[in-house]
Amino acid sequence: MSISKFSSTYTRLAAASAALLAPIAAFAQDAATTAAPAAAAAAPAMTVDKGDNTWMLVSTVLVLLMTIPGLALFYGGLVRAKNMLSVLMQVFMITAVVMIIWVTYGYSLAFTDGGSLNSFVGGFSKAFLAGVDTTTVSETFTKGVAIPELTFVCFQMTFACITPALIVGAFAERIKFSAVMLFVILWVTFVYFPMAHMVWFWGGPSSYTSPSGLIFSYGALDFAGGTVVHINAGIAGLIGAIMLGKRTGYKKDIMAPHSMTLTMVGASLLWVGWFGFNAGSNLEANAYASLAMINTFVATAAAAVSWCLVENFARGKASMLGAASGAVAGLVAVTPAAGFAGPMGSIVLGLIVSPVCYFFVDVVKNKFNYDDSLDVFGVHCIGGILGAIGTGILVTPALGGAGIVDYSTADFAAGYPGTATQVLAQLKAVLTTIVWSGVGSAILYKIVDVVIGLRVSVEAEREGLDLATHGEAAYHS
Repeated sequence: MSISKFSSTYTRLAAASAALLAPIAAFAQDAATTAAPAAAAAAPAMTVDKGDNTWMLVSTVLVLLMTIPGLALFYGGLVRAKNMLSVLMQVFMITAVVMIIWVTYGYSLAFTDGGSLNSFVGGFSKAFLAGVDTTTVSETFTKGVAIPELTFVCFQMTFACITPALIVGAFAERIKFSAVMLFVILWVTFVYFPMAHMVWFWGGPSSYTSPSGLIFSYGALDFAGGTVVHINAGIAGLIGAIMLGKRTGYKKDIMAPHSMTLTMVGASLLWVGWFGFNAGSNLEANAYASLAMINTFVATAAAAVSWCLVENFARGKASMLGAASGAVAGLVAVTPAAGFAGPMGSIVLGLIVSPVCYFFVDVVKNKFNYDDSLDVFGVHCIGGILGAIGTGILVTPALGGAGIVDYSTADFAAGYPGTATQVLAQLKAVLTTIVWSGVGSAILYKIVDVVIGLRVSVEAEREGLDLATHGEAAYHS
């Protein structure tokens, strides 16, 4: 891509980010409604396999398991006992609220044609799931093969739920519950749904030349959400941690995790649920799902080992917190690469990601003195960036990768455009995500702060958010 085209793309992106809070529907709805009948008329006959649908139903439940109870317990164990229930409540209620938003208009904004704004967001042609019923289908990555559209709606809904829930770890123990909920409603609407559209919206194998989302049009690869979920949430978390300020007593009071037992249970549930997250993103129960599964096993294992080795060299002891952090870092890094890299490449990715994330958690955070409570930026954003870029390298068949399917060929042959070309596409995807999420999140935090305020009082923070906000305690002596 020429420099002029590259600049043009980012000029468009900056303009879209600045107008993030404008009503998207006013621009996109008419064009999307007009385009939908034409696309439906041209769609070929689809076949639905019960095995594929069964796998996707199971994967959907596994991703929910990642969020509640997995992420809730992982985060809950890492905070102080007086804030345990506040974290559980935030994750639980984010999940519930986003589910309602998703079926109301989120699915439509993410996965329909947005007309003149299609590069950035969809339209409202499927708002309130209009036209989605037991007879409609969504095509997989094989031409003419589909799953019920309701299954696809449910699967993607769980992604929409866990992504904003990841953010709360960055400002845990000091934010108002009402602020969390208002921010999440705004954030999924103006940041997450457009990001999901930009990365994952395309015509499918039967209509691969149809207009796609901006990041998809780069040729960037993101199998299960390295950009959409992890970099997106990680940047939003960093912005939130900075804008809220440090916890009262930060670096003065003891703020150690109150229950590594619960954190280990939560991390384990995350690992189990992540098989639905990664292998489920294949949309079919075939060999590519198996590839994503084994990569999710070995990259995570390698990252857990790697983090413990780094800790042992740096501090003389390997910790349970380190093992859990390493496992999550490995899961994050392999997410965009799961269906593209080979198992040996995934092990290398896992071995590399932990030292990098450890450096950001232990050195960079202290150097710049920001209070990312549970290291959302250091693990999710940094791990996501490394995984996204690494995907562009490890996908090559020369390194055991699966190659990139070329849907313009008769047999959908897999190839590789070259390291420089693919890594550049990955870098553009990363930069686009950082700009969109960073600018959008900063605007939305400011709006919430002006409307209801972001932070609890010092007294409430010292008492603990469990009692101050929810009137109950996690534990009774």
